[in-house]
Amino acid sequence: MVALLMFAAVCCAAPVSNAISAYVALKTGAQGDGGIAEGGSAADIPARMLTAYKKAVQQVGKHVPKCQGMRWPVLAGIAKVESNHAVGRGIADNGDIRPRIYGVLLNGSGAGGNTTVFPDTDNGRWDGTANGERAVGPFQFLPSTWEGIGKDANGDKQADPHNADDAALGAAIYLCGGGRDLAQRSQLKSAILQYNHSDEYVANVVGWIDQYTAAAKSPDLGNVSGKARTVIDAALSQRGVPYSWGGGNAAGTSYGICCSPSGKSGASIKGFDCSGLTTYAFARAGIRLPRTAAAQAGVGTRIPARLGKSALRPGDLVFFAYAPGRDSTIYHVGIYVGGGQMINAPRPGTVVRLDAVDAMSGYAGGARPL
Repeated sequence: MVALLMFAAVCCAAPVSNAISAYVALKTGAQGDGGIAEGGSAADIPARMLTAYKKAVQQVGKHVPKCQGMRWPVLAGIAKVESNHAVGRGIADNGDIRPRIYGVLLNGSGAGGNTTVFPDTDNGRWDGTANGERAVGPFQFLPSTWEGIGKDANGDKQADPHNADDAALGAAIYLCGGGRDLAQRSQLKSAILQYNHSDEYVANVVGWIDQYTAAAKSPDLGNVSGKARTVIDAALSQRGVPYSWGGGNAAGTSYGICCSPSGKSGASIKGFDCSGLTTYAFARAGIRLPRTAAAQAGVGTRIPARLGKSALRPGDLVFFAYAPGRDSTIYHVGIYVGGGQMINAPRPGTVVRLDAVDAMSGYAGGARPL
């Protein structure tokens, strides 16, 4: 319990690393103070890559007729973690990506976390070396895996893992397996676990999928007015601001403190943590909130978790706890906007963004300060 109370002392999300998998590790793109510099709206995906994801969804049924539930956010979640959507590379009209994206050489050296030797299977055709194997392209396939699932998606009569269209279709085929229903959470997680056998990886990718799914559904605020609209508009205006552990107050962004449970410092990052964001947004409506998520649960009318998420209204605070039912263990707070979405400052390495309420674990109800 002491540890849980310490975690709740400053608002944070459950420690989930943004590390790319051990054997497809890449060093991609410049990162900002918080790690990943951009948010998870469709705006952070190069237009040509987003086109590839959507095209793959349309084509996958030809190759895996029984596949259900494939959506572009699923492919975007994988590609975000594997290559940051090939940001920084050139993407031609036909989908070819240059310079090519290569992972570390899988020779067991420990570089990038790889500890297993993978012998060469393609004589360097796709990975540029005959001295071993390395993952390739925006979806980081091993050449041996690509051999079994690679398809021509752009009509040039070649299945190329360095082509956005081909790679996205290959990923869709691979995730669909023998005909999964990816609309089912358990099957989605199983598919991602097949892609990379790491629970941490699965949690990371699912978080991005939820984020892109939420971003694809802009909140309908047509019936929201008064102070609730003021709060929501204030929070939405901060989308893209970096997460800073301990950062943010009623006046706006601020430098944070050290350190989160995962060892991340906010001292050099000007931004918000989750309760810093809620404190700021509600201050715009003239409402003073305590600084920590657990304390904010005591403001206004408490909405018990047992009533379900349908009891939430736009402008409500929504909480998450290590032990739901015990408010002292609340570790996170967001602002509900309706439609199963919330404005969220999730964790170190991310930004203020629109997320699904289900993106966080341990739903602990809400509070209605308005």
